[in-house]
Amino acid sequence: MPDLLLIAIVIMLALVFDFINGFHDTANAIATSVSTRVLTPAKAIFMAAVLNFVGALVSTKVAETIGSGIVSPHLINNKVLIAGLLGAIIWNLFTWYYGLPSSSSHALIGGVAGAVVASQGFAVLNGAALLEKIFVPLIASPIIGFFIAFMVMRLIFFLVGNVAPSVVNKYFSKLQIVSAAFMAFSHGSNDAQKSMGIITAALVSAGILKEFHVELWVVIACATAMAMGTSIGGWRIIKTMGSRIIKLEPVHGFAAETSAALVIIGASLFGKPVSTTHVISSSIMGVGATKRMSAVRWTVARNIVNAWVLTAPLSALVAGIIFFLIDLV
Repeated sequence: MPDLLLIAIVIMLALVFDFINGFHDTANAIATSVSTRVLTPAKAIFMAAVLNFVGALVSTKVAETIGSGIVSPHLINNKVLIAGLLGAIIWNLFTWYYGLPSSSSHALIGGVAGAVVASQGFAVLNGAALLEKIFVPLIASPIIGFFIAFMVMRLIFFLVGNVAPSVVNKYFSKLQIVSAAFMAFSHGSNDAQKSMGIITAALVSAGILKEFHVELWVVIACATAMAMGTSIGGWRIIKTMGSRIIKLEPVHGFAAETSAALVIIGASLFGKPVSTTHVISSSIMGVGATKRMSAVRWTVARNIVNAWVLTAPLSALVAGIIFFLIDLV
């Protein structure tokens, strides 16, 4: 198959992945706002789509980590990228269908790593960079999100604990619109960059680019694909995150969204890919834990954690199988 055709397929699949990531992860930004009825679904989705697009334009540091942190782009080929993207896409669609808020980031990283191993073995993986730049931030970020949300919620209780609930909800209904916008912006700043990294790695691998540098057209294309996907909305996952983990009021939504957005923006500024799904889910759990531990529906939380743990290895397995099939063809 000609190199240009393979590159075109990689670019198409990367944009499809971003589109799916958009509607799969719409819940990250708006689930709490919709469930607390601060925003109508249509307004929330429109706001998320616009701010996802804007957020995707602010930096390319995460793209550089994804594009060169798993394996050197000079050691990768387009068949590997195609298999990795297909593995991630298949897993995302599976978890979307069953309403599980799994991580698109884990799926993509697992998919590419699985395809690389199937192609050239474990030796070519950049173990130190994978651990330091990818796996540590992915694992640490939801834990940090949980504790920040717990502390933010405690601080809010301390400040407004003696105020009538109706007054609290009145003001936090307005504030939650701001926090939802912040969350949507932070999601775009981190998640949209992952496909930018894959496309740029393909261009470097093919010799079209001499060094790893994300072109403006790649940034615009990925930002647009994610915004379009977000505009569709992932209603099954919105329901899981917005109401099935804990019962949310506007004050809880504000605390969870603000905490998660701070963690994600911080990671984006340092070029660390994190799972926005994991961070907002754990932040919701952290907020719920301030009520009482039983306020969190731990059965639902356990199912979410199971999806977190399984995403990377299963995406890697699917991608590895797809690579072998492509190689046979």
